[in-house]
Amino acid sequence: MSERNRILLYNGLVALGEDPCPRKGWVIVNGDKIEKAAEGDYPFDSDGNANGDNDAQGFTRKIDCEGCLVLPGAIDTHVHFREPGFSHKANWRTESRAAAAGGVTSVVDMPNTIPVATTIDLIRQKEEIAKAASVVNYAFWIGATSDNLEELKKADYRSIAGVKVFLGASTGKQAPLSAQKLQEILSEVDVIVGVHAEDEAMIGQRRQEILSQYGGAAENVPLKEHSNIRSAQGCLKASMDVAQAQKASGGRCHIMHISTADELEQINFTDDLTCEACVGYLWFTSDDMDRLGAKIKVNPAIKTERDRQALLKAIREGKINYVSTDHAPHLPKEKEGGALTAASGMPSIQFSLPIMLELSRQGQFPLSRVVECMCFNPARLLDIEGRGFIKEGYYADLTVVRQDAPYTIDKDIIESLCKWSAMEGETLHNKVELTLVNGHQAFPFTDEPSSAMPLRFDR
Repeated sequence: MSERNRILLYNGLVALGEDPCPRKGWVIVNGDKIEKAAEGDYPFDSDGNANGDNDAQGFTRKIDCEGCLVLPGAIDTHVHFREPGFSHKANWRTESRAAAAGGVTSVVDMPNTIPVATTIDLIRQKEEIAKAASVVNYAFWIGATSDNLEELKKADYRSIAGVKVFLGASTGKQAPLSAQKLQEILSEVDVIVGVHAEDEAMIGQRRQEILSQYGGAAENVPLKEHSNIRSAQGCLKASMDVAQAQKASGGRCHIMHISTADELEQINFTDDLTCEACVGYLWFTSDDMDRLGAKIKVNPAIKTERDRQALLKAIREGKINYVSTDHAPHLPKEKEGGALTAASGMPSIQFSLPIMLELSRQGQFPLSRVVECMCFNPARLLDIEGRGFIKEGYYADLTVVRQDAPYTIDKDIIESLCKWSAMEGETLHNKVELTLVNGHQAFPFTDEPSSAMPLRFDR
């Protein structure tokens, strides 16, 4: 990393301050922070130099961003980077590179690794792995179990993002909890609790019913049954239980990867009961499984076009204010099989911001909603210090995205270790050209040491 680092980005459409509508402007980066950001043309002198009275130190680099968006780096609060325990399918080096290549500058990793990160010591061990390998900023959720409440109460939530609860079992070995246990955690732990909201009893019942239809052999159950086993009704039941637990406890609860129209219609979301959408549910429907197979097998299951349209509408109208990925790589061979044998999860972080910009380009929601849901609001949700906005004094986490630059996704550009994407063959029109993490270039990749930092939370 160079000792001196003073960068001017100019001529771009910049999301300045707390205004999510990008407009012509410029940004000065000095070291790891934003020194100044302003609207309009940068005041070059008559000779075209950027070294006037206001810039006596000069610049190590001047970047003309004409034709580009200059956005705060996206913050993904829901990723599975797989270390420790699953490093054959992903690791912090490869997946953080995928993040940087997609304009994502900060990630928050889930606890269901091996061992499951349910203690403070295990969180610190994961932090050391990220410190040694990540090219983007990082933090972690701590997992809740039936008997680690005292550990959760001791945790320092200035350095740990929050508590993760599964109501329905998913990939990994973090056991699902009851709604009653969730309510107890919400009552006792003064931090946000993220919830995987699927009803475990309903999943189990449907699994047995469908297994019996196929002679009791798991390998005989086809992929089309995945959304019947992990049903919309199971999602609604669990999310309603979450809403009840939150109301009874007065705590802060965040429903992750919401997937159904019914949840959005029947639950009253508030400042203390929020929800996120994940990009896969906004782009695909269950019908896409006919052509993509288990590539889009995820938990909760991707649902119908009606559900997809409800999610898009909720983003458009401000009912959903957070978008993440649930980035969860598996090797191709692990994605082979049917509803009960193929692994659930897909990689998506490298293309999440371009997909959201593509949906905006299609007219699904304004560009401002992309900035709010992927940059501003994740920082607010977790009280992240000094990130998520282009403001003077904030960390210089920035991404430059060229508009009207069509490209087709293929294996050659995929950075994730698994080397596949359900988006292969899709043409997108907004291309990430530059990502700065703490003022230093994270993408395109360089030989300089990483500038990534652990996230801190203002609590």
